[in-house]
Amino acid sequence: MSHLKRHAVPKEWPIARKGTTFVVKNTSKGVPILIVLRDMLKITQNRREVKKAIHMKHLMISNKLVNDEKKCLELFDILTIIPSKKNYRIILSEKGKYDLEEISEKDAKIKIAKIIEKKSLKNKKIQLNLGDGRNYISDIKCEVNDSVIIDLEKKKISKHIPLKEKSPVLVIGGKHAGLKGTIEKIIPELKMAEVKTKEDKFNVLIKQLMVIGK
Repeated sequence: MSHLKRHAVPKEWPIARKGTTFVVKNTSKGVPILIVLRDMLKITQNRREVKKAIHMKHLMISNKLVNDEKKCLELFDILTIIPSKKNYRIILSEKGKYDLEEISEKDAKIKIAKIIEKKSLKNKKIQLNLGDGRNYISDIKCEVNDSVIIDLEKKKISKHIPLKEKSPVLVIGGKHAGLKGTIEKIIPELKMAEVKTKEDKFNVLIKQLMVIGK
């Protein structure tokens, strides 16, 4: 089935709960480009206009041409609208909803992603599987739950960001999703971390955190 009932869409999607009965179904954890262009940026009115832009090769997600209106933007993916030379990064608002921020052409060449799995391959090589679906062969010293900066033009990891105490983090899941803070303490036996924001302090599962800087 290629559609979802509107009341059943993920809570992270910033769309009205009232309206047409069905909306496009997401193909992964993110938000479909149709929703981004029509409901968030409001630069198209319907699916036909989005499909036309795709056919004319006007749209890229993180340096790759879009070939399907159901293609999803994952957290921190970059949407490039080629004719207008505008770039947008998908983020989480403090209310836990997907949002967009316009960024420069320079910033559109990189993105951050979370390491969710490490696999040992032959010849002592390591494959890093990232939260946005990408994977890379790398020899960097890192751990699951760390983050990396990806050079989208060179298609390689350019920087490693470890998850540790005092690291700035974004909560990407659970009731605190969208909040930013710093790690006060890591509690490995509980797989949790104590996070401090400007207004509060709380414990969060490490799998619901993403380190966003050093």
